[in-house]
Amino acid sequence: MSSPSQTWKDQLSTQMPEALAREIDVFETQITLRKQGKIEEKLFAETRLRRGVYGQRYDNGQRHDGEKSQELNFPCGALTKGPITVWDAPGMMRIKIPYGKLSARQLEVLAELAEEYSDQILHVTTRQDIQLHFVHIEDTPDLMRRLAAVGITTREACGNSVRNVTACPYAGVCNTQSFDVTPYANALTYFLLGHDDCQDFGRKFKIAFSGCEGESCGLANFHDLGAVATTRTENGTTLRGFRLFVGGGLGSVPQNAQLFDAFLPESELLPTAQAICRVFARLGEKQNRAKARLKFLVKKLGLEEFKRLVLEERDKLRPDERWTAFLSDLHVTDEAPLRPGSPVPSGADASFSAWQRTNVRPQAQEGYGAVTITLPLGDFTSDQARALADLMRKYTGDSLRCTADQNLVMRWVPNGDLPALRADLQAIGLGTGGAGTITDICSCPGTDTCKLGISSSRSLSSELSRQLKEMGDELPEAARGLHIKASGCFNSCGQHHVADLGFLGVSRNVGGRRVPHFQLVVGGQWENNGGSYGMAIGAIPSKRVPDAVKRIVGKFVNERQGEETFHTYINRVGKKEIRAIVDELQVIPPFEVDPSFYSDWGDPRVYTIGDMGVGECAGEIVPFVEMGLAGAEREVFEAQELLEKNDVAGAAKRAYGAMLQAARALTKDRNQNLGDDPAEIVAEFKTHFFDTKLFFDQFAGPKFANFLFKTHDEGGKAESKEAAHQLVDEAQLFVDAAHQCYARLGSSLSTPVQA
Repeated sequence: MSSPSQTWKDQLSTQMPEALAREIDVFETQITLRKQGKIEEKLFAETRLRRGVYGQRYDNGQRHDGEKSQELNFPCGALTKGPITVWDAPGMMRIKIPYGKLSARQLEVLAELAEEYSDQILHVTTRQDIQLHFVHIEDTPDLMRRLAAVGITTREACGNSVRNVTACPYAGVCNTQSFDVTPYANALTYFLLGHDDCQDFGRKFKIAFSGCEGESCGLANFHDLGAVATTRTENGTTLRGFRLFVGGGLGSVPQNAQLFDAFLPESELLPTAQAICRVFARLGEKQNRAKARLKFLVKKLGLEEFKRLVLEERDKLRPDERWTAFLSDLHVTDEAPLRPGSPVPSGADASFSAWQRTNVRPQAQEGYGAVTITLPLGDFTSDQARALADLMRKYTGDSLRCTADQNLVMRWVPNGDLPALRADLQAIGLGTGGAGTITDICSCPGTDTCKLGISSSRSLSSELSRQLKEMGDELPEAARGLHIKASGCFNSCGQHHVADLGFLGVSRNVGGRRVPHFQLVVGGQWENNGGSYGMAIGAIPSKRVPDAVKRIVGKFVNERQGEETFHTYINRVGKKEIRAIVDELQVIPPFEVDPSFYSDWGDPRVYTIGDMGVGECAGEIVPFVEMGLAGAEREVFEAQELLEKNDVAGAAKRAYGAMLQAARALTKDRNQNLGDDPAEIVAEFKTHFFDTKLFFDQFAGPKFANFLFKTHDEGGKAESKEAAHQLVDEAQLFVDAAHQCYARLGSSLSTPVQA
């Protein structure tokens, strides 16, 4: 900051988009209200999750030392930021990076934030997000402001919302794409961000784009909504569209997505996605969280019935110019190279050639390459991020993508610059080769930071990678292209189902003691957009997983027929032969003979699952109307604060806004196409709640509803402080009446009050 007394809010006030700045102010107010006990903890938990502020392991204030749980004392006392979540305990900040695209300036800001608020580590997730860990909740508003100033929002990074929209990191430069999906991913991202029809989900909703069918980069096959680019020719004209898939998902019950439409015209992409969201919000499971993803709804209804309901909903949608406006400029996300393309210099040494084979992909544009930067476990430091931003400016003209396998891709590198770029990457510790090979292992955070982690997926992955690299030339060529992925629990954040060799953390009792294990899943298909899932074989003691990998890989290499893939090989030999290897490794010595088996990789403590907490992945079910009423209450609070500062106009505006928000929260249930125009809100509220007398108080009759009508007729203005004071009081009464109305009518609303 330019002055110690100047806040980030002051300094960045002209650099943030107005709407985004307001959203962050609102969140800061919600933090204040929670500290004052004016927001219930479950509601606040869902509120912060929808801002990307997530829990972290040990945030229940306890840590197991291997013998018993020890209390972690924090200065906040009993204050919580959610159920069993201590206020002062460090948390995780998930930052949405739509389709993984980052600019150099954005990367520099992320480096600053990692350094100032976190542990100097930036972590790339399997959904192309960036995560920072060990962040205090009260630092998050300023963190969000600094991101907003460079065009990044954390809104709906977690919680029951549309998560980060992912896409192939090679979109636009790929040799196999039908067309560049980037502008479509960009349009859908911002169309659904904060959309009313996406606020009443029972669980999260994930979207992915791919430019082609055969590669793995987009992974459209295991998403709630997957869009794969395709074209067709009509009357000599090439038309763009998507093979649209719905109802895919991993987790404990993986399901392949089903084909919803073989050719959805590009103009129908946004409204169809909106209609799908509406059906999911209306009919998706809300009580049983384990059955609340879209895949269960599609399975329950059947694809044809689901499709009928979506098309019926599509016809009811209020027309929106945004559905097709973006099609007039599909070059909005184009990137411009810094220099002309050029050939690869001759005479490269063997080390460079090896790196080039695994880490450089020729672009569709002649003379350019897309360079993969291999990140061990998806991590890089703040210093590396700053240096990388400099290299982006030096070589590419500001183009970087996060990938779903936790690496980074620099695009538009002239081939003639590849040796120099590789040398620069080596100088900052990012010149490692082996991208996309058996040593480039993908892992979720596991027990390092995740509350649901059962076994240490990161430490296992690190150890596996180390041992496989040590094999050097002894590692058979046929094994080098295999994919290994590890998840710390059944939630599959490491995407182990679609790996050749996948592992998910479990525990087993041996001789009365818990032992860390990993369930082995073999033969998944990373290609074809995550085309099929592997077979579960059995659980292996964690310390014996490296041995299991070497044995299975060796067996594959020895028994492989021709150019047979590992997926094909596993389908040919079946479970039985692989299971025999697992069986041989399951017996471990007693604790007294070799206690090392009773500790996890990277953790000297005796293994325990006593550190597991309550996951926040699902968030809390908070209906749209309750979120709206909570927002109205917060606006009344802000109106009171402005009044105390003698800001009469501001207080009146907030009070009016509070009444409109409360009225809209109720009325939206009656009219799903309700917009944001105050006149429309008031008119619809009058139709559905005043004319029907549903809003009438038992004793005061229409009194509180008339506060809204009067304020609306007067334009939400007050001529004096006294008048503004009265307006704020009336707004509070109106919001209270809205709560009472909701309590009376809850069972008749589509989103009933929970008993």
